[in-house]
Order: sequence, then C-alpha cells, then structure tokens
Amino acid sequence: MKYHNITKDDMLNGEGLRVVLWVSGCSHNCKGCHNPQTHDSSGGILFDDKAEQELFEQLDKDYISGLTLSGGDPLHEDNIEAIYELTKKVKSKYGEEKTIWLYSGYKLEEIISEDIHIESNISSYQKYMRRRILLNCDVFVDGRFVEELKDEKYHWAGSTNQRVIDAKKTIEKKEIVLYEQ
Repeated sequence: MKYHNITKDDMLNGEGLRVVLWVSGCSHNCKGCHNPQTHDSSGGILFDDKAEQELFEQLDKDYISGLTLSGGDPLHEDNIEAIYELTKKVKSKYGEEKTIWLYSGYKLEEIISEDIHIESNISSYQKYMRRRILLNCDVFVDGRFVEELKDEKYHWAGSTNQRVIDAKKTIEKKEIVLYEQ
C-alpha cells in the first residue's frame, strides 16, 4: 500500500484530535474531489514499517482520540489487505481507547450485500476483506462525494449524500445507525 501523508493533530476528519492516514488509490473519480492526487494507487510513498511506527507514535499520545483512514479510498482493492492488518493492530493495541474512522466512496450496502453482482468488478474476496475491515471500525463515512451536494457545514462529510455511520451500533442492531456526536 502507498500513502500520501500522515496528518497529526487533525480536528476535521472525525471526533477529537486524530491522526489521519491519507492512502493512495481510488477508482471512484468523484467530480470535485478534494484529493485527486491520491487516486493513483502507484503514487505516493510506500507504507512501510517506518511509516507504521510514525503512526503508532502519534496514537500513543494520550490526547489523540484515534486514527482516521482516508485518501484516496482505504477500501480500494490495492489497500484492503494492508488496511485490514493496520486496523487489526490498532484495535489489538488500544481496544476501545482509540477509535477508528474510515472514509470510503463505497456505500455500506455495497460492502455488506451478499449479492456479488452489485458492482461487477468487485471480487468476493475483496468484499470479504472490506467487511472484515468494517468490523474493526467505529465510524464509517460512506458514499461518493457529489459536488452538487457539497455542504461545508455538513459535519465530517463533504456532501450531504454521504452518511456518518456508527459502525459498532450498525453491526449490533443489523440496521444503519448514524453516528451522533
């Protein structure tokens, strides 16, 4: 996996003070995307042990609320294995002490649907891995950015079609529960 940046002490991409990993790779090509430079999965810097160490050094700080995964798209096919391993490590080390927020252009229904034909270019393995990633997330911001629905006052999302989903409650209740601050 490649990434473009690790933002420290971020207050815009999730609740509290956060560390944000901006990954490379996105196939949604949303008109008006604020990070088009992250679309190419071969662009950016290799996410290696040094980058992971930098991320965990930031997460170790008491005042950091958690990790936000954005990009690009953390659920892009070139990212899913590394993102799964990373979310698993974060949850293993910090448990509920630190939250994981994940931004994706995929809608939750695309990921959890049993019907593999919803998006024909997604393999069952990719869907399986994306579901496993969601199990490690606390909040999932879903949906493609729609420039015509852009709203700078819409908290934690770029356009009003995107949903800020409480992943834990959604899994528990088996229905979509929006995140409440």
